[in-house]
Amino acid sequence: MNTLKRMVLLGAMWAATAWAQGNIEINTPAISQIKSSMQARHSQLAPHYASGAVGLGADGNVVLRDANAVPLAQRQAVQGLVAQENTDRAALYREIARANGHPEWEADIRSTFAQRWIERAQSGWYIQSGGQWSRK
Repeated sequence: MNTLKRMVLLGAMWAATAWAQGNIEINTPAISQIKSSMQARHSQLAPHYASGAVGLGADGNVVLRDANAVPLAQRQAVQGLVAQENTDRAALYREIARANGHPEWEADIRSTFAQRWIERAQSGWYIQSGGQWSRK
């Protein structure tokens, strides 16, 4: 193995080890506030997860999957909830990376949370995998 390949391999191994030591359960006042906001919103989103209107995207976001499953009079409100949820999720990923002292980990934290959201989704909720939607 040439020196460049060895350096790349060692760098990748170091990055994986460093990430493995990251704390995704870390808590700061900013993280607590974001989680509280998300928790308060969950009761409003839950019926839309159950109906299939809203699903969990593979990218760690919530997606308005089927707008037709939401009565027209409620669509704008549901779109607002989804937007607020995704804003909080992005802030959560960013704050956890910052709290770990590694803002460059934000994408990895997003990926980890995306997997966790999908694993913890209730039976019957829509989840996205490989660009395809399926019921859990």
